[in-house]
Amino acid sequence: MATTGHAPYGPLTGVRVVELAGIGPGPFAAMLLADLGADVVRVDRPGGPGLGIDPAYDLTNRNKRSVLLDLKAEGGAARVLDLVARADILIEGYRPGVAERLGVGPGTCLERNPRLVYGRMTGWGQDGPLADRAGHDIAYIALSGTLSMIGEPDEPPTLPANLLGDYAGGSLYLTVGVLAALQYARTPGGTGQVVDAAVVDGSAHLATMIHGMLAAGGWQDRRGSNLLDGGCPFYGCYETSDGGYMAVGPLEARFYEEFATLLGLGEAAAARDDPGRWPELRGAVAERFSTRTRAEWTGVFEGTDACVAPVLSLREAPDHPHLAARATFVEHGGLTQPAPAPRFSVTPSAVRRGPARPGADTDEIATDWDVPRLRTTTTADAG
Repeated sequence: MATTGHAPYGPLTGVRVVELAGIGPGPFAAMLLADLGADVVRVDRPGGPGLGIDPAYDLTNRNKRSVLLDLKAEGGAARVLDLVARADILIEGYRPGVAERLGVGPGTCLERNPRLVYGRMTGWGQDGPLADRAGHDIAYIALSGTLSMIGEPDEPPTLPANLLGDYAGGSLYLTVGVLAALQYARTPGGTGQVVDAAVVDGSAHLATMIHGMLAAGGWQDRRGSNLLDGGCPFYGCYETSDGGYMAVGPLEARFYEEFATLLGLGEAAAARDDPGRWPELRGAVAERFSTRTRAEWTGVFEGTDACVAPVLSLREAPDHPHLAARATFVEHGGLTQPAPAPRFSVTPSAVRRGPARPGADTDEIATDWDVPRLRTTTTADAG
C-alpha cells in the first residue's frame, strides 16, 4: 500500500468549487472534484449535518477546505455569495426551494456570477410529484426499477449499500453534469446554468442496457433469472469450505472451458449451453467449491483466464497484490483509503489533505479567495 505525496495539482487545478455541506451524494461528488485538483471550499453549518460521522474520519471531505457559516444568521448568505462570486461551481443538496429561502438559490447566485455552474443534488429531482418528499437511497433506486434486479428471485431485493443510488446514480451524474456545464460556460458566448442531478434519474439511466435487453426479449423482468443477475450458474458467487466466497464470471466459451477444467466439473460442464440444466450445473459448481478453502481455490485460478476471483472484505482488499501494485488504496494521515480515480498521465491526482475540519481553514480561504468578510465570522457563528 502506497503513501501519498502532496503534489498540489490535478486536471482540475484552478477550478474553484463551493460545496454547501450536506450528506450522501453531494459531498462525494465534491470529493471527486477535489481529488481531481479542484479547490473545494466546504461551507459547514454549526452543529454539522445529520448522520454525520466524526469529521476526522469523514474521507469524503478529503482534499477540501472548510469554513463554518450559519446561513440562517445575519450576513451568512452574503458571505457565501462572496465565495460564489469567485467560484466556478457550486454544489448543494437541499430539498427544492431550501437554497432559495436561505438566500443562495440559483437565481441569486447566477446574478452574482453569470458563469457559475450551479449543481443541485437531490433524490427525486427539482420537480415532479415527489420532489418535496423526504427520502434516501433505498427509495430512489426502488422507484427507478434498479433495486428490483438485485437479489434472489423469491426473496426481498438485496440492498447494495448506498453505492448504486447515492454514489453511482447521484454523485457520478452530478460530477459529469457540472463538468459538462463548466465546459460550456468556458466556451465563447457560454454562460452558467443549473444542473439538476437526481438519484432517481441517474439510477434509471444506469440500467439503459438492461432496458434494451428487456425490449429485445433478452432479459426477464424478474431478478435472479438472467445472465448477469445471478440466474446464470457461471456468473455468481460460491461458498468455499471455510465460509469464504469465490466470484465466478467466465461468460465466454473459451474462458468457461478453462474454468470448468480447473474446477474439475467433468461431464457437468456440458450443461452450460442448456438453460434447462442450469440448476444441475449450479449444484455441481457449488459442490466443487465446497471442497476447498477460499485461499486454495484462489491458488488454483491465479494466473489464469478463468475469470474467477476471491471475494475480499473491505479490510482485506488493500493488501491484495494487484491492488497494492497499482496503489489502488493509499494511506494518508494514518487512514487507509481508496486512492483518487481515474488516473492521468500528465496531471496525476493525489490525496493532498486529510478530511477538512469544520471551520479550520477560514483565514486561509479568506486570503486565497480574496474574501475578507469571511474573517468577520463571529464566535457565535462557529457555534
